Amino acid sequence: MAQSTGPILAIGGITLVNNSIVHGKPIDIRIPVATAVAAGLFALAERGWPAGINALAWMALVTVLFTRLQPGVPSPVESFLSWWQKGK
Repeated sequence: MAQSTGPILAIGGITLVNNSIVHGKPIDIRIPVATAVAAGLFALAERGWPAGINALAWMALVTVLFTRLQPGVPSPVESFLSWWQKGK
């Protein structure tokens, strides 16, 4: 398994959980399909430039955590912060 596969699979999992479980949207089948395609492409590209592709995968993971992917759905970090504030 390539080193970039873990962060790419985490991106797909976090996106799916944030949209479907946290915010109650219907499961979008495009997320797992796009995650599988991205993981394959990153693994293939990693053969040519291992350090750069691995860094790009980690940067993409950090970006997904802080960026809203859909206008009506908060980012995963915003969702976590609102959940955290409810406990106080």
